[in-house]
Formats: sequence, C-alpha cells, structure tokens
Amino acid sequence: MSREDEIIKERMRKLLELRKQKINPYPYSFEKKNNISECLKMKLGAKVKTAGRLMTKRDLGKIAFCDLTDSSGKMQIVFQDKETPKKEFEFFKKYVDSGDFVGIEGKTFKTKTKQVSILVKKIEMLSKSVLPLPEKWHGLQDKEERYRKRYLDLIMNPEARDVFAKREKIIDAVRDFFKKKGFMEVDTPALQPLYGGAEAKPFKTHLNALDVDLYMSISPELYLKRIIVGGFEKVFTIARNFRNEGIDKWHNPEFTMLEAYQAYSDYNEMMKIFEELYESVCKKINGTTKVKINEQEIDFKAPWKRMKMSDAIKKFAGIDVEKKSAEDLKKIIEKEKIKTKGNSWGYYVAAIFEHFCESKIAQPTFIIDHPFETTPLCKLHRNDKECRLIERFEPFCVGVELGNAYSELNDPIKQKELLEEQQKRLAKGDEEANPLDTDFIEAMEHGMPPTGGLGVGIDRMIILLTGQNSIRDVIFFPFMKPEGKE
Repeated sequence: MSREDEIIKERMRKLLELRKQKINPYPYSFEKKNNISECLKMKLGAKVKTAGRLMTKRDLGKIAFCDLTDSSGKMQIVFQDKETPKKEFEFFKKYVDSGDFVGIEGKTFKTKTKQVSILVKKIEMLSKSVLPLPEKWHGLQDKEERYRKRYLDLIMNPEARDVFAKREKIIDAVRDFFKKKGFMEVDTPALQPLYGGAEAKPFKTHLNALDVDLYMSISPELYLKRIIVGGFEKVFTIARNFRNEGIDKWHNPEFTMLEAYQAYSDYNEMMKIFEELYESVCKKINGTTKVKINEQEIDFKAPWKRMKMSDAIKKFAGIDVEKKSAEDLKKIIEKEKIKTKGNSWGYYVAAIFEHFCESKIAQPTFIIDHPFETTPLCKLHRNDKECRLIERFEPFCVGVELGNAYSELNDPIKQKELLEEQQKRLAKGDEEANPLDTDFIEAMEHGMPPTGGLGVGIDRMIILLTGQNSIRDVIFFPFMKPEGKE
C-alpha cells in the first residue's frame, strides 16, 4: 500500500468515527463572523469567529500550530494545553487533518515570535477532506497538472489566486473605461443561425426545439452593427467567442473578447481609444504604464507608434512590397515556403508580414493599412488610388496581436458583393470564410452611419498586465487534452 493510500484509509477511518459519534462531518452552514484579513487587523485579545481550510498541522504535544486560509488571506491558529478546552484540543488531535475545512472561535494574541495568531477556544468540522493535498514543493509543480486540476493550483499557489483576482479587476477597469466614454454595454447571442465577423472555423450544434443547426459565436460584430443601425451610437460587449482553432500560449478555443462600435468615427479614433484603454487599465492595475515581459520592459503609455504594414515589411524583411507585383511576391512566398490564404498581391503581403515581421515587434505598435483581401467588413483606404488597401489596424506587442479595428464598411451593395465572394470561398472548402448573412445585409440596406469598430483580446491583455506566460495561466479552466489520450 502506497503512502497516499495509507493516508486515505486513515482519513476514511476518521470520517466513519465522526459519524459513529453523531458528528456531521459535512454540516449545512457555519456562522462566519470574521474573515481572516479582519482577524489580522483586530486588537489583541479580540474575540473572533472564522472559518477556512487548514493548510498545515504541527502538533507538538501540549501545543499545536496550524495555518488557516480563506479567500482573504492566511493566519496562524494555535491550540494550547490549559488554554484551549481539553475537549476541543482532543477533537483536533483525533479528527482534524490538513485540507479540512474547520470553523473556529477564539481570541487574537501574539506568539513568542511576535506573530499575530488566534488562540482556539472552539473548533468545528465543516468538511472532512478524504484526499491529501499535494506537497507544496513536490506535488504541484507540473504545469499540465496545475491547469487540469485548477482547484489544487488555487489551493496551493497564492500567486495563481492573485492572477485571477487581478483578472476581475482588469475586466472591471475595461468596462469602467468604456462606460465613462459614454458607451452602452449590450449582449449579443452566443448561439447564432449564421456566424460571421472573423475568419475562423466555428463550432456547430443543433437546436432540437426548432430542429435547426446553430453555430457558437466566433464574433459579436454583425450583431453589434445591427444595434448601430437601430440607432444606438456607442455600444460595447464583453463576450465569449468560440473558434475551432489550434491551442497554444496565445490561443484557446473559448476566449473573452471586447468589441466596441462608435458611430460617426473611423479607425483613427479607434486607435486613440485602444491606446488610451491600455494606458488607463495598466496604470489602474499596476500603478504604472510599464510592465516587464520576458525580461523586457514594455511601456503602454499613449501615444503608440503607427506603422504601415508595407513599411513594417520594408523595415523587418527588407522587401518593398509597394514596388513589387503579385508575381514578384509569389516568388518570395515560394522560396520561403510561406503559406497563404489566397493567390493575389494582398494575400501575399499579409503572409509575408506574418512570416517576417510579427515576432519582431516588441513595443506597442499599430500596424495600419492592410491589404483589402484580409477582411470583407472594412472600407477601402481613402487615399489609396489603386484600391489595394483598407482602413484597418492591428496593435502588436511582444510579437503578438492584441486586437483588431476598422473603418467599418457601411455600403450595403459593396458589403453584399464581398460576402457573396466569401460564400463562394466557403463552398470551395475554405472553412474560415464567412457565410452570406442576408439578414445582416438587409439591416445594412436600411442605413448604417459611418462607424469605427474595435476588438480587444481581453485574455491577452490580462496575460501582459499580470506578467504571465500563457493564456492557460489566466483562464480558470483552459482546454486540455484528455488524460491518457495519446
């Protein structure tokens, strides 16, 4: 029998013994009057009644020391002969293990080492743990195990709890930023009869009540534009998106995205909003606009650098795409064995940028003026006589895209043509192409004002502002390969 099996067997014995003694090891409630952070601030000698998980247990005979934790912090509790009633001390020794939830009553005092603690007068079992906790330095170092069993990660690693507490504050700060700018928060459906708003393969499901196929939302964009058509001028949503794509340090099939739309504005206004958002949230959360990422100091202070995609390619790859034909670029694509989504000048430019440039952009930078092939939802660039570019930007930092924004296309005739072309690509097997949404086109035909649209990757923002290494560090339950599956 392994050491762990012995521990489990002993805990099961204690559990049965508690039941024999008519003591419920899983009572319905407990009147917790003080959380631990409050107890730590109270005057010495104050009476307290608190509860939490017992993390450590050191029984030295006539005195015992334990660490008790709750969501507010950690505090030492002490059982002492002639101070703690004999019945309570014996109960502790006989039935209580690390990992158990207990309720205690006592008074605050300082130990000989000057540590503020609680001298226990009464203890109650609130939840008897059957499985032992991992050892602090040996049992929960495997990252896969931490992600797969997040509850153990949260129990054993205060740093993990801090990240998720910060996550909530960041999302609150983002929401507060947009509301102060007069944006109204709205909801959009997660289940949609047609998907759209991004190039991504969707998840498909079926609604039995109506006997129709539905798709999980890959983006709230087309619904938010319908709301703009309806007369609301500044709207945003913080939504879950679902994309049937690969999993890596920046991607999870389910993720959180903010999208915002403002009537009578364009991508220039969206750039200002984006950099102000990052600057504001970073200062609110960290007290500064600077963060350290991979040993490099990144400064989110506005204004950020603006760089045309063609200029970025010239800088980082030494290729002047504006002076090269599609055939010239195709030769580079073939030589470098770069994958492209299509065969045209614009597709080649986008692929060359991704291959040579993205990883080299460290400080926050807006990459502006993309080829028109990269999205069917954006206006042509007002100053491009050749009609090869659109008014789109993507902000980059530490080699990764942080968001996406356009001067939104509001010409219903042109929009229909572009989505019809997308539908043809879809029919030919392009799983990331957009289907033709005729209801969306009809909404556009009723008139949509000039509009600036903005998408912000919330999880990526949290990764950067909390100094984490992966999206799996900032999502409570990231997708994992099933255990035992090759």
